[in-house]
Amino acid sequence: CNATGGNCFYKSFSSGLDAVLEWYRFHYMNIMAQLPVIINISEHEEHIQDMVFSCQYDGEPCRPSDYVHFHHPVFGSCYTFNSKGTDPFWTATKPGIPYGLSLILRAEQKDHIPLLSTVAGVKVMIHNHNQTPFLEHEGFDIRPGIATTIGIQQDEVNRLGGNYGRCTTNGDDVNVKLLYNNSYTLQACLHSCFQHIMVQECGCGYYYYPLPAGAEYCDYNKLPAWGHCFYQLYNRLRNHHLNCFDQCPKPCRESLYKVSAGTAKWPSAKSQDWVRQALRHQNGYNSTSNRRDIAKVTIFYQQLKYQAVNESPLLSENLLLSSMGSQWSLWFGSSVLSVVEMFELLIDTLVLSLLFCYQRLRAKKTLRVSPTVPSVSLALES
Repeated sequence: CNATGGNCFYKSFSSGLDAVLEWYRFHYMNIMAQLPVIINISEHEEHIQDMVFSCQYDGEPCRPSDYVHFHHPVFGSCYTFNSKGTDPFWTATKPGIPYGLSLILRAEQKDHIPLLSTVAGVKVMIHNHNQTPFLEHEGFDIRPGIATTIGIQQDEVNRLGGNYGRCTTNGDDVNVKLLYNNSYTLQACLHSCFQHIMVQECGCGYYYYPLPAGAEYCDYNKLPAWGHCFYQLYNRLRNHHLNCFDQCPKPCRESLYKVSAGTAKWPSAKSQDWVRQALRHQNGYNSTSNRRDIAKVTIFYQQLKYQAVNESPLLSENLLLSSMGSQWSLWFGSSVLSVVEMFELLIDTLVLSLLFCYQRLRAKKTLRVSPTVPSVSLALES
């Protein structure tokens, strides 16, 4: 409810599970917002070796400098491989599974918060370079105890701007100031727009998104009614009643990835003993129970080519003039010779009409002035 308690926001759920998750998520954001600013969560997170037991690309082992760590408010420790796209090590040379990225992942559930996420596994997202990964909107889950092969195909979309539609090249012409340090995306703009409105109308920012300069995260110890303001704004955003969708255009150039997946049980019943033993000696892996707590994923290019989708004007200026000429030629036969012939026909018709009128007038005048001849009768006298 609001500060006075006279106005409350109500939301119905079709399942009690969804209601509990939403309730816990709201209080979790309040707890995280109360952490001291001096604590850098990223520095206290686990190392990648605790999550990735094995990493290979194109048959070569990955290096410690091939990933970038970031903290997600819900999923915790996350890692991005080839984030900048400038390292020649990650150049794709051949299509196929042996030349892709192969990972053996730890899917242990002892560190999971059961009321924050009910899913056990690893979240994976394939995205463009210098792009903020929004794992809650995109990506797919890797199931423990399963070997997953992910084949990807790249599509490049080029949109027209100007008079044909609204898009942005790099976000410089957008009125919303991005709160993310990566390249412009539609989701980054929408999140930034919502956070700016949240700080302006509610007096604080939502913990899920980065903060603008000089703002602080919402905390019900300082602002007990911030939840009422947040849910009202978020409901307006979902119903497209905020102007964020009007202020945030799509990128003029965007790379999309089609994903096709295949799965198989891993490790198999006969190989699981030696696989776990090898992981234990090499990576310090310790299985505390018989549950499946490891997963394998391989991501590869199906083909070393991409499909480009380009927007083009339906009727350009040249095409418009050509179409008009074609229609004119079809219906009127308006070639140069035809125009001359039509002009000559009009002149001939006009001259003949004048001559005909002149002859009629002259004939009438001749009949009007001709003399009358008297009749003569002759008689023979006897």
